[in-house]
Amino acid sequence: MPPLILAVNAGSSSLKLAVFRSDEQQVSLLATGSLSSVGSSPAKFSYALASSPDAKRKSDAPRSVQTHTDAFEYFLRVLFDDEGFTSEGHAREHITHICHRVVHGGRFTKPVVIEQDTYDRLAALSDLAPLHNNRALDIIRSCHDSLPNALSIAFFDSVFHSTLEPHIYTYSISPTIAKEKSLRKYGFHGLSYAFILRSISSYLHKPHSEISIIALHLGSGASACAIRNGQSVNTSMGLTPVSGLPGGTRAGDVDPSLIFHYTADGHNVGRMSADATRELRITEAEKILNMESGWKALTGTADFHEIATSDKLSHKLAFDILVDRVCQFVGGYFVQLEGKIDALVFAGGLGENSPELRKAILDRCACLGIDTVDPKKNSSAEEHEGPVYEIGMGGTRIRALVCETNEEVRVLFYFISLLTLTRFYSWKSLESVF
Repeated sequence: MPPLILAVNAGSSSLKLAVFRSDEQQVSLLATGSLSSVGSSPAKFSYALASSPDAKRKSDAPRSVQTHTDAFEYFLRVLFDDEGFTSEGHAREHITHICHRVVHGGRFTKPVVIEQDTYDRLAALSDLAPLHNNRALDIIRSCHDSLPNALSIAFFDSVFHSTLEPHIYTYSISPTIAKEKSLRKYGFHGLSYAFILRSISSYLHKPHSEISIIALHLGSGASACAIRNGQSVNTSMGLTPVSGLPGGTRAGDVDPSLIFHYTADGHNVGRMSADATRELRITEAEKILNMESGWKALTGTADFHEIATSDKLSHKLAFDILVDRVCQFVGGYFVQLEGKIDALVFAGGLGENSPELRKAILDRCACLGIDTVDPKKNSSAEEHEGPVYEIGMGGTRIRALVCETNEEVRVLFYFISLLTLTRFYSWKSLESVF
């Protein structure tokens, strides 16, 4: 029986999974699952076999699913209770490798096999991305218990930005303290940007090393990235994912002293939050900036579609703030790249699904020579092959593109590269499974 590979993407309140079968010729997608609103009751669950995608199952998860560990175990139960999956002879022991997306890799510059020492090093980084790294570590522990014969490998969002130059990643603080505490810009959403880069390269029929783009990963967590000749040269997130663009519950860039004036007792913002636990160490300041800010704080809702289509003043303000902040980064990166870019690329949940947001950004960026929006292409994505499609009118040098990014596929591609098995697996087979 060919081995199975499990790709795991743990978000702050979500979990996405994909199961692949590998053989000497290709990698085949077998099943996908996702759980959202983990921690709320009930979490939302979706599951599908690749052999019958039209029979996708959507339901509320049991109320016992309260944590990411619960969500992971629930997915495994559903998967191996599914006769459509097990009838082909698949069993838990056939899972040989588990590929984990981990947001913050610190000074790691490549994927690592997770053993006790690497686990401890990742745990030490959790203070820099407490809402994400802790979730990934929870799943890693669960894998050790539930799939003891499988090898876990961590793939880091921060690795893609290891090409940043010192004047980009260095903060104007004491170099001694910065080095001692590893305080610098790291950048995130790297697996998404790596997928975008490869997809745009294929779409434009140009090698990676000749691709220069401004990429926007816009979702409840949002960031921008300047890519020159296939390498990240700047990105909006910094030491932690909270910096840069505002998100669903993230403040984005604010005056650092704001937090001391935000609460009644500004001296207490550095203390552990009442919501902190032994596993989740988060200060009051981090809680406010990560979980109690963003467009939800401005509007009362995290539903950006509602915000983008509403006439309420608070909704319009939140929409305009995001457009303004995105365009500031686009303009700055345009100058940094000396105007020599192939495309402005939209990705992420909002980038892929909010035509209102894309239009507003492109209208503001028209002065840069970026393609103007085509209303028909922008409002309804036409049938297209692969993950990339045009939303511009055409006729300009700088194209307006959407890329349906997939971090689970990118994690799997990295895994294959890591094992130096690329001669057996084609990128086309990976790209086409989603």
